[in-house]
Amino acid sequence: MSDPSEEPTSQERELDPTETRAPQENSSMDEYHQLKQKLLVWTLVITALVFVSVWFYYSLNIALNYLIGACTGVVYLRMLARDVERIGNQKQSLSKGRLAMFIGLIIVATQWDQLQVMPIFLGFLTYKAALLVYVLQTTLLPDSK
Repeated sequence: MSDPSEEPTSQERELDPTETRAPQENSSMDEYHQLKQKLLVWTLVITALVFVSVWFYYSLNIALNYLIGACTGVVYLRMLARDVERIGNQKQSLSKGRLAMFIGLIIVATQWDQLQVMPIFLGFLTYKAALLVYVLQTTLLPDSK
């Protein structure tokens, strides 16, 4: 028999800091983190495939320009995910730094002779391709979520 004084009261259970969210919120946050992870993995896989293909068919310089854009896209995606998490928790507005980062990259690409705008821009859009892959995968193969 256990001592009833050792068990927390219902009021103490409500104040338990380890249980900050309701079970439904935890499952939706788990789903969100899985989605975030899948998008990151798909973005990196597509980036690697396109980088190698561009290097093979064009040149290393163009492939590196693509890689710069793709890396910026990954950073953009992570910043977007962080803002989405912050909105869910604190109801704050989105930061404008993501767009400024992209605009800055394009400005640098137009001013620096070694960089080419089109491969950088297409590299940046790689995360969008990952979104399309995820949508197609969940639409056509709903069991493989």
